[in-house]
Amino acid sequence: MNGKLLKDALCSAAVTIEKNRKAIDELNVYPVPDGDTGTNMSMTMSAARRELMVMPDTSTVSEIADKAASAMLRGARGNSGVILSLLFRGFSKGLAGLETAEGTDLANALEIGVQAAYKSVMKPTEGTILTVARMGAQQAQLTARENNDPVVVWEETCKAAAEALAKTPEQLPILKKAGVVDAGGKGLLTVWEAMLAVMHGEAPAEVEAPAKSEAPTVTAIGRVDMEEEINFTYCTEFIVEKRKDCPDAFKLRAYLETIGDCVVVVDDDEIIKVHVHTDTPGLALQKALEFGYFINDPKPKIENMRIQHAGRVREAKNAAQDETYVRAEPEKPFGFVAVAAGDGLENMFKDLGVDCVVRGGQTMNPSTDDILRAVHATPAKNVFVLPNNKNIIMAAEQAVSLADRNVCVLQTRTIPQGMSAMLAFDDSLSLDENRTAMTKAFEKVSTGQITFAARDSELDGTPIKKGEVMALDNGKLSFVDKDLNHAAYRLTKRLVNSDTGFVTVMHGADVSEETAEQLVAKLQSKFGDRIEIMLVNGGQPVYYYIISAE
Repeated sequence: MNGKLLKDALCSAAVTIEKNRKAIDELNVYPVPDGDTGTNMSMTMSAARRELMVMPDTSTVSEIADKAASAMLRGARGNSGVILSLLFRGFSKGLAGLETAEGTDLANALEIGVQAAYKSVMKPTEGTILTVARMGAQQAQLTARENNDPVVVWEETCKAAAEALAKTPEQLPILKKAGVVDAGGKGLLTVWEAMLAVMHGEAPAEVEAPAKSEAPTVTAIGRVDMEEEINFTYCTEFIVEKRKDCPDAFKLRAYLETIGDCVVVVDDDEIIKVHVHTDTPGLALQKALEFGYFINDPKPKIENMRIQHAGRVREAKNAAQDETYVRAEPEKPFGFVAVAAGDGLENMFKDLGVDCVVRGGQTMNPSTDDILRAVHATPAKNVFVLPNNKNIIMAAEQAVSLADRNVCVLQTRTIPQGMSAMLAFDDSLSLDENRTAMTKAFEKVSTGQITFAARDSELDGTPIKKGEVMALDNGKLSFVDKDLNHAAYRLTKRLVNSDTGFVTVMHGADVSEETAEQLVAKLQSKFGDRIEIMLVNGGQPVYYYIISAE
């Protein structure tokens, strides 16, 4: 396997998982409206594809693997995306220094990747993406001992991974009850099988061109058209000096229009100047020789427009991100980065002393690079990061080794936990003392969330219909209901105990102030004599209510 083959395989895998991300998303057991596994893994792979598209085809397997791993590490989103990035990070270490790779090299690289992924998870669970990766890597080792052909090794790896994926419902009862296989494992198999298809000689999958529109595309990132339609790959330009018996240049134009578009043919007395977008520049040049001879100044020019566009998109995105987070030199002892979505929640965190708020949460998991940029924009020597979502913690932890300052990631899983941690901070204490105090504080917080079912599902024998109100008690589905405020009232009663002194109700963007006040009035009639109840307009998407009980 050479670098070009690995590059094509990885780029094809990124396109393939993007096309299948919705199907993978639907394998998630809980029907909560989340960013979901397929989306997170697709965005992680897409980060690698953007970088690989501008790599020359002469790159070695080591260079391709290293570039992909670096891009995926920074672009990793969600737990599944982080694990995928760690698998390829280990994979790149196994291919370090190699120009080409044999079957044994791929097997060893896979093994290193699996070890790296397992080490990153505090309590690895079998029946997940980790199991699928491990079983595939084990088979790769066995196959490589008998056959050093990289295609054969990868083929057997995929077969073993598919068998492991099919068995995940037997390892995790929750999957069996829902009648699905593990979503992360399915995503990994999708990536590996797409790579195998390219190894077998199939053309790499390509991004589908967007539907044509008469209206110009408007984007929020610089002035680069992110949805620019490229029908042909190569921009080809050349000038020929006309022969004495030169045919009519119209014939050259007519031919070029059969193999490309954007054709411009300028016919002068002595020369013909040509511009064409085509997938076969060689045919254009060959046809031109029937009309004359190529001149040396300027020489014929052939440029890959897809690579150029990918580079412009990447530069535009980087520029947009740089404008969002301006790097700051470490000045004060402590700083804070929090993840939240909704103007009200963002303002609350800023009021509590947070320096940078990264917009994210359910349906919009930020990448490691997003969090890293926020850390670097925080003017502090020690930066506490509050992920406020269990699916963002791993991405935040990857930023620790990439930052140019000390980073401490607190394991906050909800918005109320993050706020409680901030309230417990004491600038007279040391980093370790604050870590302990803040952790103790947020661990005492109970969080309720009211959202809606994103799709029909069933859990523990209870059917869940799309659109029904769902109540989550500390992250676990508690019940479904038809009425929004009734569900919030029921959930709050479950959260409250004899030690509860404060209840905070944060209503989302889809709940009116009037509706929220009606809920608070009902809660005050129930608990008002012994519990302080506060209403906040959080403005958060996805969740109608976030309820904190302390």
